[in-house]
Amino acid sequence: MDNPTPHTPPESANVVFHAHGITKIYQMGEVQVYALRGVDLDLYSGELVVLLGPSGSGKSTLLNILGGLDTVTEGHVFYLDRDLTQASEQELTEYRRYHVGFVFQFYNLIPSLTAQENVAVVTEISEKPMQPEEALKLVGLGDRINHFPAQLSGGEQQRVAIARAIAKNPSVLLCDEPTGALDSKTGVVVLEALERVNRELGTTTVLITHNAGIASMADRVIHLADGRISEVQVNRRKVAPREISW
Repeated sequence: MDNPTPHTPPESANVVFHAHGITKIYQMGEVQVYALRGVDLDLYSGELVVLLGPSGSGKSTLLNILGGLDTVTEGHVFYLDRDLTQASEQELTEYRRYHVGFVFQFYNLIPSLTAQENVAVVTEISEKPMQPEEALKLVGLGDRINHFPAQLSGGEQQRVAIARAIAKNPSVLLCDEPTGALDSKTGVVVLEALERVNRELGTTTVLITHNAGIASMADRVIHLADGRISEVQVNRRKVAPREISW
């Protein structure tokens, strides 16, 4: 990792993430593949941001770097005043455990555990968790806590995954195509759960999608193309998930 130039985050108390000049190169045999090309980005406390772009534009790579799942080739990423690009593996593990919630396209629930027990798996290793029942109630599943994944629909399973992610009270919720495996009606219910979490808990939420309609529910939309930010759009009026044209 090459970080020759010292860099410090901005002073604003509202900046949760500050990314400066981040580049990610994957070595594929003798070929270098650029996933990110010098991205500069600030994300702010409590906002809901959509990362929008075609496959291969760098969305997932950027999200994984913000979440401490991947590292940069060049540049700096600050979470508050912490330079993640200088963190050890142990420090990144603790960062992911205590500060970040992840929601992916596939739910990764444990089939032999109830919804409540799937959420409790996370709360048992967290510093200041909420009760699993509280997290499930927040995503509209207060009456399904004793159901196993096989007894739940795809949308309900995804909402259990959201409850699991938020139950450790993370500062940041990172979502990679959370509605990608769902039909439009079910997807809206999942988006409503994410919007409610963002609004009621104030969790900074970043959501990857290739569905341009979903972008209208965000505070900001960050368009990526070929590893670069091509446009940043501010929504003056946010659209409720149920009003989204899918």
